[in-house]
Amino acid sequence: MAERDFYKILGVSRTATEAEIRKAYKALARKYHPDKNPGNKAAEEKFKDIAHARDVLLNKNKRQLYDEFGEVGLRDGFDAATTRSIAAEAG
Repeated sequence: MAERDFYKILGVSRTATEAEIRKAYKALARKYHPDKNPGNKAAEEKFKDIAHARDVLLNKNKRQLYDEFGEVGLRDGFDAATTRSIAAEAG
């Protein structure tokens, strides 16, 4: 699966505040909500991506892991400390 850019999905900068993320989410959620787009699978998938991006970027710990490691940092069982130490040893 290709790496998704949650900031791009929401149309915000990497320095976006929580308020900016919430505002962007609300606007996009209204546009792509399944109730406004019945039967439109593309809109439904876009809505899911928007909701997931919001969930990650509004959670301080998840956002930090995402910023440092990308989506792999959000996987169950991911060990940030081990990954950092391996990266430090490599380079």
